[in-house]
Amino acid sequence: MPHAVPQPSPSRMTDFAGHPLVVGIVPGQPELVALTAASMARATGGRLCFGYVDTARYTEEEFPDGTVRHSAMEPDVVDDSWGDTQRAIEHFLSTVLSGQGVPWEFRYLAGSPERSLTHLARAVDAAAIVVGTRAPGSGHRMREFFEGSVALQLGHHQHRPVLVVPLSVVDWKAKASWD
Repeated sequence: MPHAVPQPSPSRMTDFAGHPLVVGIVPGQPELVALTAASMARATGGRLCFGYVDTARYTEEEFPDGTVRHSAMEPDVVDDSWGDTQRAIEHFLSTVLSGQGVPWEFRYLAGSPERSLTHLARAVDAAAIVVGTRAPGSGHRMREFFEGSVALQLGHHQHRPVLVVPLSVVDWKAKASWD
């Protein structure tokens, strides 16, 4: 008998009022994603729970608070740079969110971005997940063709709304790169 996957429904909705938003963040991402999420959190009275997913590491164990124990994919390579990445993202968030009046926290995650952000959203009972679009470019298009976008994967694999913050737009009048 196939496993029944719970589907989106009014009974599974999490009210925006007072509930956190999970925000996917990556190093070097424009501040627009964090500021958009902060604006929404102020409007709903919630907090922000930022998550960075390191795809070069895998999750060993997921904890009820949304944190994870993780290890490097390459067991023979000593890679402690994840701590530097964590500190850099926390510094970025402290700077960008200073004066925004929104409580926030940060989680360092590992593995698949859509799975990790879904686990975090479930753990903190988030009302929605906020992500930014990827930067344009041919490498981006190929990667997205094969892997799919994180926003699309989130929309297909969990029941919470996904807010996608555009970081770059294409001029409708310009000739598309695939034309």
